[in-house]
Amino acid sequence: MSAPKPSRAPRRRGYHHGDLRAVLLEAGEAELAERGVEGFSLRGAAKRAGVSHAAPAHHFRDANGLLTALAAEGFRRFVERQKLRQQAADKDPLSQLVAAGMGYIDFAMAHPTLFRLMFSSDRPDYEAEELHIAAGAAYRQLVEDVARVHGSAPGQSEPLPSEVMRTWAVAHGLADLMNSRRLKPLLGLRKVERDAALSEMLRRSLG
Repeated sequence: MSAPKPSRAPRRRGYHHGDLRAVLLEAGEAELAERGVEGFSLRGAAKRAGVSHAAPAHHFRDANGLLTALAAEGFRRFVERQKLRQQAADKDPLSQLVAAGMGYIDFAMAHPTLFRLMFSSDRPDYEAEELHIAAGAAYRQLVEDVARVHGSAPGQSEPLPSEVMRTWAVAHGLADLMNSRRLKPLLGLRKVERDAALSEMLRRSLG
């Protein structure tokens, strides 16, 4: 007789008062990763969290409310990933900008569905305070990194918008192409070789 298959029913996890939101965010990210933006549901996230389908209403009005919170958390982790790369890079402005671009790609490849939610979906509410603050912080980081490379004209506190947009387009384009597996010559490389190739592309494009 074969051993019984493990149950696929979610394991009900206890949580202390105040932890429900964190539990739902964790479950929501798993739901998003498996079902995508289109298939995401608040009921599915609640089931994964092991709570009643009515429990999320304590923190999120609807599925888009949870997706908005997930996008905000995504932007915070997105900036952390960029800073992690920058900590390991040379400290000159261009190397720091390239490192931020590599962090951009790292995050996209590690969290492809969350990345899509943040940059390609209209379901998150960018007027919501939490997401507005988190996305704004990510954009300000971009502006500051670009300013250190290109400087500002006298009297300006920020670099030219065209330089910011160019940097964003290059980093986002590479991240999106890697996620969609379009850059096939790079996919077969070892990580250290792939990173070197991507870094060189960023340096040549942004320098």
